[in-house]
Amino acid sequence: MQRMMHATPASRTGMPDRLQRLLPRLVLAPTAVITLVCLYGYMIWTAVISFTNSRFLPVYNFAGFAQYERLLNNDRWWVACQNLAIFGGLFVGTCLLIGVIFAILLDQRIRREGFIRTIYLYPMALSMIVTGTAWKWLLNPGLGLDKLLRDWGWEGFRFDWLVDPDRAIYCLVIAAIWQASGFVMALFLAGLRGVDGSIIRAAQVDGASLPTIYWRIVLPCLRPVLFSAVMILAHIAIKSFDLVMAMTAGGPGYASDLPAVFMYQHTFTRGQMGLGSASAVLMLGAVLAVLVPYLYSELRSKRHG
Repeated sequence: MQRMMHATPASRTGMPDRLQRLLPRLVLAPTAVITLVCLYGYMIWTAVISFTNSRFLPVYNFAGFAQYERLLNNDRWWVACQNLAIFGGLFVGTCLLIGVIFAILLDQRIRREGFIRTIYLYPMALSMIVTGTAWKWLLNPGLGLDKLLRDWGWEGFRFDWLVDPDRAIYCLVIAAIWQASGFVMALFLAGLRGVDGSIIRAAQVDGASLPTIYWRIVLPCLRPVLFSAVMILAHIAIKSFDLVMAMTAGGPGYASDLPAVFMYQHTFTRGQMGLGSASAVLMLGAVLAVLVPYLYSELRSKRHG
């Protein structure tokens, strides 16, 4: 009887402890299940569909690599890949350049720094749809910058890139840089503020100029920030869809097509689900090609650290 009386309070106190340990798992379980099903599950399902002859509705007759062969023989896909190379290269490179320059300028503890930083970061608070719509109005030859300057007397001024098949892709680059360069500036500014000031003071005592200090001492210390910025920007470039649809819808024709637009139109509007799934798998491969080396370098540096 005494043993039972001693065991009862212990079991009563043990139950709340077990419940307290299980509660976080119970709370996170629905999110984990939804993530597994809606993210990784659909990724696997898309890969499966890419090996079938699915059109408007999914079918599960295995067709091998037929969809990938069709995709690689599709001229429009190669135009989209070429546009992605132009868009991604200019977007990532210019955002890094502008972001680093703005971060270095703000790192000089200038006046009104908070106000200027807010202005730089404001475009990132907008969605790509809003950015694309605003720049479409601005670059429209009939009612934007082109018309404004001609109304002011500059009759010979022309800026019709938005309707020019050879230059429409560069309009997307301009809008994307306007939105993302402030975010890159914030990343590098946070990294600059984390650099030990004694290193900079020691270099100044040795007679190094400010550009030399930043180029040879400070920026090499920010390689993790650089890798993070490149990974994020490359991911944005590869999956760019809403900006293209808001500004050009892939036109004129499909001169400003990107792989994400190609995938959407062939999957949902042209009834070629298998072909669209194959393009989605190749896009996933491009994202992994950027992500895996970054994660490998991070894990390797932590091991050696």
